[in-house]
Amino acid sequence: MDELLTPVSTTYLKARNDPELLLTEVKPSAPTHIIERNRAVASVDDVLDILKNQPDYDTLIAVLKFLTSRKPATDGFRFHVPGPKSAGIVSLLVSEIAPNYWTLLLEGSADDATDPEGSRPPDAELFLSCLRSVTGLNATIAQIKALIQESRVGGNDVKRSDVSLNLKILLDLLATMLQGDDSVHDIWTSSTNGIPSVPMKKAQSQKLGSLLTNGQIASISAEALTVIEIDGVRPETQWVADGVEYSKWVGRNITEWAKRQVNDEELSSCSDLFQRSLSLNYAETLIKVVIDGLLLTKGNSCSIFVQVAFSQPRNSKKIINILLHYLSGKFLAHLTLDDISSNETVSAVAALIQGVVMDDEARKNLLIDWCASSSGAGLGEGIGIRRAVMAALAQDREVITTALAKSLAQFGDELYIKHAAMLQQNVHTEVLLLAAGYVYRISPIKLTMLLRTGSYLSTISNRIGATQMRARFLGMVVGESLSALIDNKEKKLDFHMEETDSDEAQQLKNLTKVSDKPGSTDSILSEKQTQSISQHRKPIGTISKFTAKKSKSKPKPPITTGKPKAIIQEIDSSGDEDEDDLVPYTKDSDPEDSDDDATLVQRNKIKAPVYIRDLITYFRDSESYDKQKLAIQEAPVLIRRKANYGTEVSSHAIELAGLLVGLQDKFEIDNFNDLRLQGMISLVVSQPKMMAPWFARTFFEGDYSLSQRTSVLITLGLSSRELAGFEVSKHQSAASFPSKQLPEKMEQLYLESSDKQKTSPASRLKALPSNAIDSIAQSLTSTFLAPLAAEAADANTGPDVLKLQSFTARYKSTTKAKPRVRAIPNTTAALLATSFFSPLTAHFQVALRSSQPLILNPALLALYLQTLGIVIHAAGPSTLSLPQLTSELWDLLLGVRVHVLGDVGALKGWLVAMASLLEVNGGDMQRLCQTQGREVMETREWVAVVFERTRGEDGGEENEVKMLAAGVLIRIGEAIEKYQALLMGDMIGFT
Repeated sequence: MDELLTPVSTTYLKARNDPELLLTEVKPSAPTHIIERNRAVASVDDVLDILKNQPDYDTLIAVLKFLTSRKPATDGFRFHVPGPKSAGIVSLLVSEIAPNYWTLLLEGSADDATDPEGSRPPDAELFLSCLRSVTGLNATIAQIKALIQESRVGGNDVKRSDVSLNLKILLDLLATMLQGDDSVHDIWTSSTNGIPSVPMKKAQSQKLGSLLTNGQIASISAEALTVIEIDGVRPETQWVADGVEYSKWVGRNITEWAKRQVNDEELSSCSDLFQRSLSLNYAETLIKVVIDGLLLTKGNSCSIFVQVAFSQPRNSKKIINILLHYLSGKFLAHLTLDDISSNETVSAVAALIQGVVMDDEARKNLLIDWCASSSGAGLGEGIGIRRAVMAALAQDREVITTALAKSLAQFGDELYIKHAAMLQQNVHTEVLLLAAGYVYRISPIKLTMLLRTGSYLSTISNRIGATQMRARFLGMVVGESLSALIDNKEKKLDFHMEETDSDEAQQLKNLTKVSDKPGSTDSILSEKQTQSISQHRKPIGTISKFTAKKSKSKPKPPITTGKPKAIIQEIDSSGDEDEDDLVPYTKDSDPEDSDDDATLVQRNKIKAPVYIRDLITYFRDSESYDKQKLAIQEAPVLIRRKANYGTEVSSHAIELAGLLVGLQDKFEIDNFNDLRLQGMISLVVSQPKMMAPWFARTFFEGDYSLSQRTSVLITLGLSSRELAGFEVSKHQSAASFPSKQLPEKMEQLYLESSDKQKTSPASRLKALPSNAIDSIAQSLTSTFLAPLAAEAADANTGPDVLKLQSFTARYKSTTKAKPRVRAIPNTTAALLATSFFSPLTAHFQVALRSSQPLILNPALLALYLQTLGIVIHAAGPSTLSLPQLTSELWDLLLGVRVHVLGDVGALKGWLVAMASLLEVNGGDMQRLCQTQGREVMETREWVAVVFERTRGEDGGEENEVKMLAAGVLIRIGEAIEKYQALLMGDMIGFT
């Protein structure tokens, strides 16, 4: 019966062959390395055996210390050297250990009490050091991909919580592994140390570059976030799935790596990583980070930036263009044509450009090409960047002479004069005059010989004989400026024209007197970063919670989600003698007390912003609902109120515009898009000369979505109409602002008749719809076709009534008498032409030369063409530059016609723009037939084909396209018939 008694103690002995007792508890035999806690890990086989058999915490730490030991094992094994055993260990660490121990490793152990505040626990850092290698990074990505694939098995209805939890852990592990500005260098170092073969080191470097730059990390992380609940993921982890933040991280790591005193091998690997990273979708963001870190920081030389950025010539042109664009926007945006004095900032930027170009002939040629490129020498930028580039090139006499010769040849090319955008020709003219001034001061004989050639004489002749007034003006300015340099007063060329004596002409002529020299760069360089991330990694999120004193702290009570209760204190007021003098509030007098639950009343309400800087601060606080709502609601009123109040708006306009364009509706605020649009319109109307070109450039550049680019076009279209004279409203008082009340003519596009009768003038503004441009285009179409419909109805026979019978039935009851031609001041018309129309068309030509132009998206192209039509219609027939605008828009429409075929919306946008063009030129169609004869005939033939191929019997958008095509054909046909009759001398019946 002894075996039935309960033992007081149990002692485990070595295994015996004797049979066990019947009633003795049988336990599975534990591995000897777990039982014997003090046993040291001696071999790789022990490591594999331990990791496969669910080790405890202490055993795991012992294994990690063995793997990270710098001394190789007795068998010569090195963990980070690629091999079958190291790959197997890493796979176990990622698939088995990380899901079970990562959270515990972040908490640390009781021995971590002496660690500094906020540092990562040593155990977690020990685990990460085992995975910071190409093998560890690859294994983590592969495991995340496997879990994502596993989550899809079984359909959308089956959701496994374990997969979601493991994905969350691995995504956090990946973000922590990559966190820091030295993480790439650490991964490269651990992956290449101990590899004796140079080809194997190079292979490891290429593998690391491929993992970091093929977009796999960001895409897989974003896909993982769609599988798991994003609310449960720390914000510090989500950056891996953000393409912009990931590109910035790559740029910072490249910068920190290159700053080290590295050998040629490391610098070559760093440069290779940079070149590979240019394939990311946010290459411009990456390049700007590297420019800030290596070129615009004190203590760094240009040579390091050159070695990193220009190691492969194929990307040199792209990097130089982004560099010049970035330097212009950051330092030289404030310079204007009227300031020709020497500038310290221009000299500093010129010194930077000279340092980047150095003595490399290929990069010098790239700068020369930039001066005469088809995209314009800083198209849309101020004169400052062109001054800096010419000052850098002027240090070499042959280079500046070559730049002048190339600019002159382009300036006189007939095809260039006729088809290049006028804004593009303006910047090229500035480059030509700057280069001529430098060549004259360096070698006057060279300039004299260049201007005595027949090519220069033909250049001036082609310019003077151009049909476009602006092209002739630029030619006369260049002719007089260059002649003033080399000829005396008797022989100096003078056209005796009022245009050449204007302020603009004098400003252009003064460019030949500009003399900038490269100087010190200290004024534009920033200080070094104060914190060193390489020595102490900054903790993230939950890691900072597990500090040294955590093990000694008392457990905290669970946090409740309920709202705090109000503290009610009873006060004895029996002794108050003035109680009768207190007047009680009436019921519901305080709107803040309207809520039945007193705990929900918010007493600390945020005040509305009263300064533009406060408005910017509110917009930047993306985590505060109250600030975001107040900012978006108050922005239109505040901007318009501060428009002419000092420089408060102008000095912050670009920053504020960038915030408005990129603003996201994360709180689902009512009328968010409409309020944001009104804010952008207020900016453009307040500062049209500065903000209209900025919005036009932003539409074609930057990383914006289609909806954001659409809002930019709508802003430009509505702003042009407001500036064109639609701002007067009989309901508008001195105390109201246009952002609260639209002009009367524009209200008709957004208000229904029933709303006008029922609501008051102050509150009857309907929210601006997303298709505001379409509504305005519809109104312009009605104005254009209404007279034709009336004529067709009167004739009652002939082809016109067949073409327009559908339109007559649709618009006969709604169309009014044709309004008289508006006459707006020439200054406003000129503003619309130079600040709205020219930037839009110039950047469009540049965008078409890219590999995959976004503007060719059918919906975006339709809206773009309609916006151009609205802008030229807003400028009206009174603008002096109407012939130039007509020629430029007509060339653009004929050039883009091949891209609108096949899409009804894009085709409608094309016809709307053409109808607006014909409407504005309706009083001078004879001049169109005379100067634009080829375009008129090409347009009639192409529109006739569109009319024949479009079905309009079923109504809808195709019917509108057919009606528009018919109207354009009739207008052009009438103009051609009148012009032919004029040539024949017979005007009977056409008066």
